[in-house]
Amino acid sequence: MGRTSTPKPHPRTEKSSRSSPFSALRRGGQGVRTAFTRKLLAWWARAARDLPWRKTRDPYRVLVSEFMLQQTQVSRVAEYYPRFLERFPDLETLARARPRAVREAWDGLGYYARASNLHALARVVSRDHDGTLPDEPEELIKLPGVGRYTAGAVATFAYEKPVPAVDTNVSRVLRRVFWRSNHAPRTTHRVLWNLAAALVPKSGKSAWKFNQAVMELGALICVARKPRCPECPVRPVCRTGKSRRTDAAGENRSSKNR
Repeated sequence: MGRTSTPKPHPRTEKSSRSSPFSALRRGGQGVRTAFTRKLLAWWARAARDLPWRKTRDPYRVLVSEFMLQQTQVSRVAEYYPRFLERFPDLETLARARPRAVREAWDGLGYYARASNLHALARVVSRDHDGTLPDEPEELIKLPGVGRYTAGAVATFAYEKPVPAVDTNVSRVLRRVFWRSNHAPRTTHRVLWNLAAALVPKSGKSAWKFNQAVMELGALICVARKPRCPECPVRPVCRTGKSRRTDAAGENRSSKNR
């Protein structure tokens, strides 16, 4: 799937989720952060998919991709994305369009409220921001259909702001890397976003790559079901990966002693 939101907080795990991920960073200090980032970006350089929205820093085009990727397969978005942009090549063209035309261009992608919100957003930006999308998450989140993730994604992927963008893929990677088990507590939004903010490089270009890479890792390797741990580039610093490797070794020793 494409973008989905992070899980809702679990009231009974607030205390443990607050301390667990940062304990790994505190114990390893800068070394853990550096190792995680270095291994992740090295993998990204050789394994990243060639997707059209990664070739642009145009805020409008990035925005369109993020709206389309919500609850939608990447392969499906790759089919619709260029056609939509051909019909509505810029924000002002979209703002002037009739609702029916926007709906027709979106037809087949589903979740049609996204098209309505995107159209409403274009009109608001055209009217209130001189046709230019804001570059700060705090302003982006005020626009129709924009949540915290989309605000962060547009800020970092279009404007290369060193800010986090936590979707379900990122949430899953962070939970597995910084907790001991795949059955880690369902962490709160605040904890996950604070952890992501601590990890994002402060350089804009590096932040862009880092955020893209974490999402890609969650989409291709650290998947929800049957994660491909043996292929994971960050397994040496992953608490869940280490735990699984230890458990597997224990099972092998036990079977040999039977």
